[in-house]
Amino acid sequence: MLDHLIRGATVVDGSGAPAYTADVGIRNGRIAVIGAVTEDARTNEDAHGLVLAPGFVDPHTHYDAQLFWDPYATPSLNHGVTTVAGGNCGFTLAPLNPDRPEDADYTRRMLSRVEGMSLVALEEGAPWNWHGFGEYLDALEGRIAVNAGFMVGHCALRRYVMGADAVGGQPTEEQLQEMLRLFHQAMAAGAWGLSTTQSSTHSDGDGQPVASRHAKPAELLALSRAVGEHEGTQIEAIVAGCLDQFSDDEIDLFVEMSAAAGRPLNWNVLTIDAAVPERVPRQLEASERARKSGGRIVALTMPILTPMNMSLGTFCALNLIPGWGEVLALPVPERIARLRDPDVRAEMLRRAAGKEAGVFRRLTDFGRYVIGDTYSAANEGLTGRVVNDIAAERGQEPFECLVEICAADDMRTVLWPMPTDNDPDSWALRQETWRHEDVMLGGSDAGAHLDRMCGAPYTTRFIGDCLRGRKLVTLEQAVKMLTDDPARLFGLRQRGRLEVGWHADLVLFDPERIDAGKATLVHDLPGDSPRLDSKAIGITAVWVNGVEAIRGDEVTGAVPGKVLRSGRDTQTVSTK
Repeated sequence: MLDHLIRGATVVDGSGAPAYTADVGIRNGRIAVIGAVTEDARTNEDAHGLVLAPGFVDPHTHYDAQLFWDPYATPSLNHGVTTVAGGNCGFTLAPLNPDRPEDADYTRRMLSRVEGMSLVALEEGAPWNWHGFGEYLDALEGRIAVNAGFMVGHCALRRYVMGADAVGGQPTEEQLQEMLRLFHQAMAAGAWGLSTTQSSTHSDGDGQPVASRHAKPAELLALSRAVGEHEGTQIEAIVAGCLDQFSDDEIDLFVEMSAAAGRPLNWNVLTIDAAVPERVPRQLEASERARKSGGRIVALTMPILTPMNMSLGTFCALNLIPGWGEVLALPVPERIARLRDPDVRAEMLRRAAGKEAGVFRRLTDFGRYVIGDTYSAANEGLTGRVVNDIAAERGQEPFECLVEICAADDMRTVLWPMPTDNDPDSWALRQETWRHEDVMLGGSDAGAHLDRMCGAPYTTRFIGDCLRGRKLVTLEQAVKMLTDDPARLFGLRQRGRLEVGWHADLVLFDPERIDAGKATLVHDLPGDSPRLDSKAIGITAVWVNGVEAIRGDEVTGAVPGKVLRSGRDTQTVSTK
């Protein structure tokens, strides 16, 4: 007897093959039968007119902490994501040195600063009762609703071995060997491989460059070689050039790391903008050179424009523009005074327009910002209005106008920057770039930057766009790009396609309605901390390992997810 039977669905199996109509039966967590099914089932449903696809795989998340207070990884699970890759960008909650309890506090403050996680939620929502990486994985086992695999963060390895010297210091030979021992131990316990960052935007809770930014190429290559000694492992890496254009040295480093490991290396995020046509070929040069050197470098790129919620009162992307962080980090009264100084604003705008601002230049057309929530009588009626219009009425320059609006709210005003790359040429360039064999959809950062951006719904929004919007790819191709492509990159065993015998990670949706709702600010984290959320539209149900986890955008309470461990749940994807 089947556990559940889905009758008459339009099956899009993840392979890219044409859709077809079939019944699909689930038994013992697997897809038991596909076709015209006559076998009895404990439960069944009519899915005529609905699409049944494999569960989506999100290759870049930061759910490492959130899964402890939110085992459903919302809103990703609501939007059909059944498998998430965590531990990215060099940041993980383990290992933690048992001789230094203060390292947990350092890690929480770092994650709060660099990944925009609520410090209160980190302190109250996770148990922090592990030391080794395997203990961290064990703490999640049996209590999550999604499948989740985790890289080992380079920052945690350095901190464990070197303590405070991890920031600014270089390891001795003995310390490097201890780092490698810990790393091998983590991969033996099921870690997916190495994640690391050398991005100039990544600073710890003290405002200092995070630990991995101090690593020299020899250290990175030693860790990369260790990755290649374990089955089913990967590398994920970030450098400063990821945000704009790689330097030659950065390309050389990526190529050498991937070749040394004999494993794929993925990075994010490839920003596609027709106004900067030279960016894509430059970024993909790393992939071309890697293939010639026995490696493989994969660029993640988002198929939607991610909604962003910004403010001059909290740490956000504007702080990362050179010369801006010093002003925006001042106490609020001093910050307002400095921002009201015309010379200060002029210098900030000059720096924002320069090459050194990189991809953040996209956020500096302040006239196109839309005013969100306001908090003072002076700003009554401004919500939803465009800064350019308000500035024209007031006879002000747009940035001056925006500063005055924010100052009236003591810097609490919510700001919505309108994208500059929403033009037909940019979408045509995206369509072309997605065809490249080393470009993959992803980079949601789900679980991070919680009150400032909402990338998790990219799956439903993209499919809705493919069915009823720009229609840049077919439904079958869109599903493959969200399922089989990332599953094959990570070497996931029997996941990513709808095949008999494979794990029953499934999403059932209405093709006439599938979409993502508007991003809204909610206060549902531990400590009543805020985050942006987006309702899933048109998702009928989501199954994880054959168990219904979502029905009609509501969690069922089941926690059928598995901690996916390298070797057991992943197989090696060699570059050679």
